[in-house]
Amino acid sequence: MVREAQGLRDEIELWRSLEKRAADLEELLDLLADSPDADTEAEVSREADALAEEFERERTLLLFSGDYDAKNAVLTISAGAGGTEATDWAEMLERMYLRWCERHRFKADVIDWQPGEQAGIKSATIQVTGRFAYGWLRVERGVHRLVRISPYDAQNRRQTTFALVEVMPEADEDVEIELNWDEIRTDTFRSSGAGGQHVQKTESAIRLTHVPTGIVVTCQNERSATQNRELAIRVLKSRLLELELEKREEELRKLRGEHVTAGWGNQIRSYVLHPYQMVKDLRSAHETSNTGAVLDGDLDAFMQAELERLATGRPPSADDAGD
Repeated sequence: MVREAQGLRDEIELWRSLEKRAADLEELLDLLADSPDADTEAEVSREADALAEEFERERTLLLFSGDYDAKNAVLTISAGAGGTEATDWAEMLERMYLRWCERHRFKADVIDWQPGEQAGIKSATIQVTGRFAYGWLRVERGVHRLVRISPYDAQNRRQTTFALVEVMPEADEDVEIELNWDEIRTDTFRSSGAGGQHVQKTESAIRLTHVPTGIVVTCQNERSATQNRELAIRVLKSRLLELELEKREEELRKLRGEHVTAGWGNQIRSYVLHPYQMVKDLRSAHETSNTGAVLDGDLDAFMQAELERLATGRPPSADDAGD
């Protein structure tokens, strides 16, 4: 309750700050009308662009009405079939989301990281901490497709590869998820990733397997088995919470008569780097040719477009980004 109240106070203060900046801009525009000045005009233009960008970002927060939108998020990236090409794509997505977190000043902790056999990653789990982290990231859930000339193909052929992104609200003390430990298998093993002198010397990594659902959670980046176990429990609760939310959404879609797709069939976005440059969301139809910026974490426009589509109840676009 205290954390929620502080978040609301911060939100009110932010909107007041935006309002004051807009009023200051109006005063500068009035001054320019009376006394034109090139330097002042350039300053006004820069501030107007920055204000418009921040306004759009904060306006998106008004679309967050879900029960868990304000919570932290747990994001998992998994490479699809395709060997080294797929694991490299998964690592590119990991970097993209870490850069997005930096832009939003969200704390991002990689709590599990499984390297690929030759390059990239098989999977990574990231704990994202910040107000509305889940509200933003939940629209990234689904399959992401990459089309490019593979740097791992000696014949320079064009390759298409996939990665799955899963996003869950973090199950904190406010969320009631009961674990039945008779249904959970616990394994300990030596950490396999970077993390300090303890790596490969002690069995500090924890794997929890929820037998009824087959959900497996691994945490290995903390320095002790106790810390990894506590974090693994939170992630397992988050996965079980997300499973329950998906069941509710599926039932609602069935009631509305919508076609339900899940898992690897649920492709949401294409990133085409060859023969042209294009990132296109297959739900909102939002697109850009600035692929470099997107892969560097500039995702807000895609997230905003999908959040607005969901808020207005529009069906997903029937268009495809093509190859």
